[in-house]
Amino acid sequence: MLVTNDALEHHGHAEPGHPERPDRLEAALAGIDDLHLGEDLVSVAFAPATRAQLTRVHDEDYLEHVSVVSYEGGAFDPDTYATFGSWALAQRAAGAGIAVIDELVRRDEGVGFVATRPPGHHATRDRAMGFCLINNVAVAAAELTSRGARVLIVDWDVHHGNGTQAIFWDDPNVLYVSTHQSPLYPGSGDAREVGGRLALGTTVNVPVPPGTTGDILNRVLDDVVAPVVDDFAPDWVLVSAGFDAHRADPLADLALSAGDFADLARRVAQFAPAPGRLALFLEGGYDLDALRASVTATFAALTGAPGDHDGPTSGGAGPDVVGRVLEERDRALANG
Repeated sequence: MLVTNDALEHHGHAEPGHPERPDRLEAALAGIDDLHLGEDLVSVAFAPATRAQLTRVHDEDYLEHVSVVSYEGGAFDPDTYATFGSWALAQRAAGAGIAVIDELVRRDEGVGFVATRPPGHHATRDRAMGFCLINNVAVAAAELTSRGARVLIVDWDVHHGNGTQAIFWDDPNVLYVSTHQSPLYPGSGDAREVGGRLALGTTVNVPVPPGTTGDILNRVLDDVVAPVVDDFAPDWVLVSAGFDAHRADPLADLALSAGDFADLARRVAQFAPAPGRLALFLEGGYDLDALRASVTATFAALTGAPGDHDGPTSGGAGPDVVGRVLEERDRALANG
């Protein structure tokens, strides 16, 4: 069973020629339609996130700034824009994640897909950047930790989720794991970044070189990530599911196929402690055909639905990634 949010009216957030465009969400939803899930697809109504839910992860002054810039129309930086509808959309996108989680709790089964835009994982407590206004996965994780849960966030977007990492840097109840191309925007995510003094070890960064294929990321999850997850023992698994690591994506240079995302999804699903405790949040992905195919492959793997897609990839760059990351991480943890 796949639990997702009702359709989000998102066309009010658009900038001509910008890669973060309304067609992205339409492509992702088409990928879900391609699965023909029928009654196994559940859509839930949702409300905007409350100010209390947003201020767990964002500063009050920052939220006011986003609302003002959105009302007037403008840009936070050369990459990140807002239009009149952006603030309302961002609040609703954050609320959609909480609604999907609540429905998974109610049903105690299934997997969630938070199908919203704009993406969120670059948004810090006090800054919009990298196309992101509100950090949707962070809002959901903070909601869960407020209920006493321990949360694993796996970020397989091609870009490092600097905002999510910063928000939970000193939170021992959130384990943040990121695989990402390096060098690439935003320039953070070194393997030696392992968490703050109060949460040492609860940040796991795996930077990989251009040309990395899916076999390397699978080894990373098995050999680097799985032992840390076992020790952390999460109650929930949330995924910042960007699909811009696909070999066709115009904004990056990794070499994954749709089939690789299916493999990643199967491995990450094994980290969830029980059915109904896994939710994926749409992040990046800027080639529409690749995004559609990758979403189909991912949720075919998670729901058992049939779905045709390219096979997994292997033999690319990065064969030394696992050993290097383990060495750098161990050194950083030893140094405290």
